[in-house]
Amino acid sequence: MKKSDRSAGALSGVRVLVGRARHQAGALSGELRKLGAQVLEIPFIEIREPRSFGPLDSALKNLAEYDWLILTSVNGVEAMWNRLERLRLTVGSGEDGRLRIAAIGPATKKAIEQRGLKVDVVPKQYVAESVVRSLKSKVKGKRVLLVRAKVARDVIPRELRRAGAKVEVVEAYETVVPQSSRTRLRAALKDPKRRPQVVTFTSSSTVKNFVGLLGNPKKGLRARLLDGIRMASIGPVTSATLREHGLAVDIAAKDFTIPGLVEAIVSWVAKD
Repeated sequence: MKKSDRSAGALSGVRVLVGRARHQAGALSGELRKLGAQVLEIPFIEIREPRSFGPLDSALKNLAEYDWLILTSVNGVEAMWNRLERLRLTVGSGEDGRLRIAAIGPATKKAIEQRGLKVDVVPKQYVAESVVRSLKSKVKGKRVLLVRAKVARDVIPRELRRAGAKVEVVEAYETVVPQSSRTRLRAALKDPKRRPQVVTFTSSSTVKNFVGLLGNPKKGLRARLLDGIRMASIGPVTSATLREHGLAVDIAAKDFTIPGLVEAIVSWVAKD
């Protein structure tokens, strides 16, 4: 996209529903507002601590025994560092050259680097399959620690184990449906003055929870609630989840990042 396409009014008058977790909505909402969009924030996910920090704490206390640390989200980075601080531990990724770090995308990479650590691998595409492609030739016989959400796809551990790695998966946080959003979402969809033209989805969890928040309306009601609303997806895994739940992928980011999602929405508006 040319810079001229990103003018201050590129999204003027477009109502966009942002469903990211409350503490993360700002980045996407801010970019959309800069371009003139009317942003409505209703979180589709809520980040919570796991029921037990035992497995994570144990892994962090023995971090020096691992060859690779894989972090797949900013939430995972934040949760892990909170535990490190609570346990008064530090991460030494460069002292003996053993522990190397992989991040699934630029936002996760930035969050790690802000903590003073070097990221050794960022895949070309910011999905689990690309992480596997980037690492599978490097992990045979190596110990790998994967820090992630309670519920997540098993692509990374399964495929890296096939490549000969010893993979340990630990839960750093979990995502749940924020029940307080149910009434707000339905009200927004029914209000002509607030009804969004675009709904953004930044993960499979946001899709599943959006469908959960809609509930099980009578036959045809869901279609009417969503009639004319465009679904905007950050990447192929999120797009697949939308389709699995009977929702169209009207807008798809080419670059699987927040800026890429914004650019995709701008391009859709320009063509519409």
